[in-house]
Amino acid sequence: MPEPGLSPQQSSLPAAAAHFGAHVLTQAQTRTPPQDAAVEPAAAGEPSLDLERILRGPSGLGTAGLSLVPREEPPEPEAPVEGTPIPGLYHHPVPEPDPARVAELSRRIKDWAVDEVELYPEEWEGEFDGFSVGRYMVACHPDAPTIDHLMLATRLMVAENAVDDCYCEDHGGSPVGLGSRLLLAHTALDPLHTTKEYEPGWLESLGSDAPRRAYRSAMEYFVQQSTPSQADRFRHDMARLHMGYLAEAAWAETDHVPEVWEYLAMRQFNNFRPCPTITDTVGGYELPADLHAQPAMQRVIALAGNATTIVNDLYSYTKELDSPGKHLNLPVVIADREGVSDQDGYLKAVEVHNDLMRLFEAEAAALAAACPVPSVLRFLRGVAVWVDGNHYWHQTNTYRYSLPDFW
Repeated sequence: MPEPGLSPQQSSLPAAAAHFGAHVLTQAQTRTPPQDAAVEPAAAGEPSLDLERILRGPSGLGTAGLSLVPREEPPEPEAPVEGTPIPGLYHHPVPEPDPARVAELSRRIKDWAVDEVELYPEEWEGEFDGFSVGRYMVACHPDAPTIDHLMLATRLMVAENAVDDCYCEDHGGSPVGLGSRLLLAHTALDPLHTTKEYEPGWLESLGSDAPRRAYRSAMEYFVQQSTPSQADRFRHDMARLHMGYLAEAAWAETDHVPEVWEYLAMRQFNNFRPCPTITDTVGGYELPADLHAQPAMQRVIALAGNATTIVNDLYSYTKELDSPGKHLNLPVVIADREGVSDQDGYLKAVEVHNDLMRLFEAEAAALAAACPVPSVLRFLRGVAVWVDGNHYWHQTNTYRYSLPDFW
């Protein structure tokens, strides 16, 4: 599809950067930012000498996924990876994540899950190991300074999946009463402010089940390392996620198959957005709240979340077909609502994903050109590499996923 032009919303970005404060640009000129984020801001009306490099991304081993420029054909990966990518799916291969980091992160997250929060019974250990969350997070956050930074994202990812599994899906989940369970779990992220008489009951409830224990612990670690605005941003995105869970649950209770556009609206909320939106915290820096809140940045983040979530719909398609009942995903909804075969519904969903990916990349590149503030550029690259790492994990996680026989 043709690449869209500059969004009118983006024309306000240089002014927004100035509104945030001249000190942002002053700091960019006087300090040395991380190597993969260094860039001198351009003078007014003068193109940045480094803009082409920034949009192209850094070069060298392990940096193939950091580009903000749409590519017609993905480059060859620097090392072979397991799993087969979906034919025709627009994506960027990434190199294998650092095995030493993967091993250490996997060890630490399992210790946290087993010893600190008692997240799962012994019989679920195989599923936990098969999720390969350590490999997932190292692939998605290659700029994390330390394992401790990676653990911030990894705890939250594991906790979010515990809520999804135990409240919504595989391990005892149900749409019935989901709203109450999600509300109480959300107070582990966004604390209840109440009277001394009633606070003890709430505090006791935080340890009453594994998902709430995981949410509470993961958020406590996150708050220690994040700024107040980063923590509040994450809480907001988790509220979005929980609202999406509730919409899907309502459809399940009424046996409703939504229109395709309705399904995509639900998926904008029930999606991966909370994960890439914390890329700055995991990277050890902050995208200032004024810049994060800009409509153009919000559009980029939303498109990234939407594209990565459709990746999940596509790779988990056969897994969901084997689950009880009718599990809604984009191929199923397209086939039902547009009256096409399962195969055609799946292939149309691939096209939808590709359109979202190209929109994401075009909007991210335009935003980088309009607002060449170092924290904006680094954040955009962080989101882009999260998108690539998310695809890598889905492609290579053959324990969980297999492709349908549609080609």
